[in-house]
Amino acid sequence: MTTLTANQISQLHSNGVYTTPPEHPLFTLETLTFLTDGKDLLTVLQTVSQSPNTTVAASFFMRRYGMFTAMQLVQFIQYEELWQGEHDDLWFGAIQEYGNLTVSTYPEVTGWIEASIEDAAEVVRSLLVQIHTVIEALRSSALISANVLWENVFGFWLWQFHIMLNDPTCSHEARITFNYLKDDLLWEGISSHSRFSSYLNGCEPTDLLNTTVRKTCCLSKDVPGLMQCGFCPLKSE
Repeated sequence: MTTLTANQISQLHSNGVYTTPPEHPLFTLETLTFLTDGKDLLTVLQTVSQSPNTTVAASFFMRRYGMFTAMQLVQFIQYEELWQGEHDDLWFGAIQEYGNLTVSTYPEVTGWIEASIEDAAEVVRSLLVQIHTVIEALRSSALISANVLWENVFGFWLWQFHIMLNDPTCSHEARITFNYLKDDLLWEGISSHSRFSSYLNGCEPTDLLNTTVRKTCCLSKDVPGLMQCGFCPLKSE
């Protein structure tokens, strides 16, 4: 266990990751990834988000979970700390944010540990496996493309790497981690190639800001209180 600074806590909270127990707990990562039938869980997500169906609810949740994965990378690159708690120590809870009821992540604070940048390959591989497990769990109960769910995650990574690769205090560590995320070998058993590399299409994150990067729609336009993204690929049709 490591002690988070006030700056880290503020950074996490501003990205929908909280260091206190949820007032309205919904389920844990353990519940999500080991359910034999996740329809009831998706119904909960549909109710909280007011999504019209479970497909939209699954995409909505993956965007929220994607924020947590981005914060994992940020904390690792900037502070050499990582959340490695048990699956039943990562809670998802309902919370009001900006006037809308949403789902946020509540990792148990004892799960944050020190992690050296020298272990970047192992950190990246572990994170990819966890994301893949979540995606497969959602897809077992909702009709949704894996591409949609992965791109929901990559959107948050794109912004954070834009910041970190241009920050001299952590650009070296960011580049190491960034390159591992593009390494096909670390995607073995998950995909035949690095989905993140395909998403970037040979470009740097900074070059892709304010452009239509996604190939799929994240379906936010169908969630009450949200709107179509400014660079939704459907707008070009």
